[in-house]
This record gives sequence, C-alpha cells and structure tokens, in this order.
Amino acid sequence: MDTSCPDAAPAPAVHPVDELLPAPKLTAYALQHIAAMYAGVVAPPLIVGAAVGLSATEMTVLIGAALLTSGLATLLQTLGVWKVGSRMPFVNGISFAGVAPMLAIAKTTGHGHALPVIYGSILVAGAVTFLVAPFFGKLGRFFPPVVSGTVISLIGLSLFPVAFGWVTGNDATAKDYASVSRVLLAAITLLVVLGLNRFLTGFLRSIAILLGLVIGTLLAIPFGLFDASALSSTPVFAVPSPFHFGGPEFQAGAIVSMLIVMLVSMTESTADMLALGEVVEMPVTENTIAAGLRADGAATFVAAVLNGFVVSAFAQNIGLIALTRVRSRFVVAVGGGILILLGLFPIAGAIVAIVPQPVLGGAGFALFGTVAASGIKTLARAGLGDSNNLLIVAVALGFGLLPIASPNFWVHFPQVVQTVMGSGISAGCLAAIALNLFFNHLGKRGEVSPGERVAAEAEPTLVH
Repeated sequence: MDTSCPDAAPAPAVHPVDELLPAPKLTAYALQHIAAMYAGVVAPPLIVGAAVGLSATEMTVLIGAALLTSGLATLLQTLGVWKVGSRMPFVNGISFAGVAPMLAIAKTTGHGHALPVIYGSILVAGAVTFLVAPFFGKLGRFFPPVVSGTVISLIGLSLFPVAFGWVTGNDATAKDYASVSRVLLAAITLLVVLGLNRFLTGFLRSIAILLGLVIGTLLAIPFGLFDASALSSTPVFAVPSPFHFGGPEFQAGAIVSMLIVMLVSMTESTADMLALGEVVEMPVTENTIAAGLRADGAATFVAAVLNGFVVSAFAQNIGLIALTRVRSRFVVAVGGGILILLGLFPIAGAIVAIVPQPVLGGAGFALFGTVAASGIKTLARAGLGDSNNLLIVAVALGFGLLPIASPNFWVHFPQVVQTVMGSGISAGCLAAIALNLFFNHLGKRGEVSPGERVAAEAEPTLVH
C-alpha cells in the first residue's frame, strides 16, 4: 500500500551557495581559489618585510602570518559566527590597499619601531571597522566609482616603484645594482607571465603569475641570483607567536592613515559583495553587507595580533566563480582551511621568500599593473563625461602621485602629515572624497549630477 502523502510539500531546494559538494570536488575547486589569490596574498609581506629590513627567516614569519590570517578571514566570511560573516563564497586576503601607507609609516618611523607602529594602527582600524560596519552601507553614496576607481588605480600605481626596486636592487652601492643580469631576468619573467596568459587556458591560466615565479626562479640559477640558504634554518611547522615583532605602538598619523585604508577596503568589499550577489544569484541585503564588513574588521584585528596585515575582499576570486559557475561557499571555506595549513608550515613561506627579487619585479609589473587597470575599469563607470568628475579624478591622482614623483614634498610638515600624505593611497583617497563632496554633494539637495547618474545606473542594486 502506498503510504506516501500526495499533499506533502516537496523539500525546499538547497541554494547553490549552500550546496555541499563531494570531498574531491571541494578540494579541487578550493585549490583553484588558492591559485588565483596566492600571489596577491604573499606580495604585501614581501614588500613590507623588505622595506623594514627583515631577514629571509623573519620574512617567512610575515608570509606565514599572511596565509594564516587570510585563511581565518575566509572561514569567517564563508561560515559565519553570530552576525559576523556574509556566509557567501567570499574570499578574503591581505589587501594591497595597506601596502603604500605601511611603507610611508616605515619611512617616517625609527628603526625597530615600524612594525609595532603598523600593528598598533591596524588594531585600531580593525576595531573601528567592526563597530561602524552596520552604518557604512548608508554612506555608500559618498564613495561612488569616481572615488573608488581613483583609489584602486592609485594602489597599483603606488606599487610600481616597489617592482622597479625589486628589479634594480634597493642598494645603489651594491655591485649588481641595476645590472644587466637583474634586468634581463625580470624581463624574461615578465615575458613568461605574458606568454602563459596568452597560450594557457582555464585553471593553468589562473595561476600564470605563480607559474611565472616558479619558472623565473629556475632561470635565476644560471644567472647566479638564486640563494636557498634560508631553507636550511626554517622549521617545517610552527604556531605563530602573537606580536612576534614587539608589542603594538600607537601613533596618530599611522592610525589616521590606516583608517583611510579601511575606508577604501570597506568600499571595495561592499562593491564586491554586491557583485558576488549577482554572480551567485543571491540577494545582498544591508544585513549581509554589515556582517561581511564585521568579518573584515574582526579578521584585521586578529591579523594584527598574529603579525598579519589589513584583510579585505579578493575580487579576482569573484571572477573565478563567475567563470566556473561553482557557487558553493563550502568550496571557498575549504580554501580557507588550506591557507591556514600553509600558514602553519613556515617552510611554505620560506619557499616564497627565496624567490629572487628580479623575478618578483618582473611578475610585479603584471600584478601591480592589473590592480591599476582594475581601477581604470571602475573609472569607466564613473561618468567622466561630466567635467566635475573629470576634475575630481585629475586632482586626486595628482595628490596620490606626489609621494612617488616627489618623495620629500612633505618633509617640512609635522610627522602626522608626512605619514598620512606620504602615502599615495591616503592622499589620493582624501582628495577624492573631499572633491566629490564639494562637486557632487555640497549645496545640491536632491540634485544628482550627470556623472553620479551614469554611475548609479551601472552599479548593482542593493536589496533592502
């Protein structure tokens, strides 16, 4: 006898975001996400570590912390705890936005104090981000594409001198400074990265920069530019010690600068969550954005304790989701778990740290240029046919490029000004926000400029 109930409602279908795939697929897809983000995660600690004069062994601590905290942040975003975490396939990692301000802090801080001051400012910025997360969605209109696009472009442009320094060497008195062998190795690495992007497809193309670093490192051996001695003194497994480089120190200029970085990161994360919502076909509410930004703040605070840096969204992984159509947040969560494992094995960081600097410089041309190009792509939606928006971009870029074109421009100003304005990201962001308020908001109650109208039509819609 058929005992089934014909009137019983069918079980609700699981949304693809909440789908739990078989373990082999989870792992394979997770590794794709790791490959897409890995170079971006390890680049900031390499840049900052070199700027503050860390040894190769100490550099592995920074790299391990970057991997570990990126993994923790990604787990927090995907799985969520209480009202923290968007519970979407949202990849988080160490943000490029913090690099230029940290370099400015290192430049204006005494020897041995740079990292403690950096971590003190990150602690404050992370805590503030967590607290203001519920209110930030209401401020989104003050960060249209004309502002965010300018700042993202400046992030990439500000990092180009780092790539140049990696190629030539940062010691002008060294025998091999800007030598033909260093420049040739960088050029070959760049050509390899470009060739891989041109001829590879799918997964292999997504890891073109990673493959380029491997090939460039192998080519460095006959150039005499490869040194693997640091591997012999690096432990295989280690648990990170909190504040490994000293207790946090708090300086007003550094804190202001890092708060500006978090403004940029919150703007980018909000835009990325909206874009991801469209890709995975899941409504993004103000509560979702608040929970996602809380995760950014909490992860950034914890990162400072564990020797990591500012944590934010990784937009390239959204592109990977759109390409593969694999929308499960548990795939990304497994990726976060893999990052944590990599962070607990310093030998993984040591392998990255032995990549010769000219090789990093060659790949950096492509990597940093991609960041700048992403900003230009955003500016394409900024309504630059409006002369006001054109002026905003022009003047903000000028302020942002000042520290690159004239590093001593602010040398006679107080240290707070030097730290904030000495970072192209901070200076350009402040200028863009102020000019956008002046041209597009001040004295225009209810009036929408042509540029804002174009940008609003191009932006994803926030579901209330």
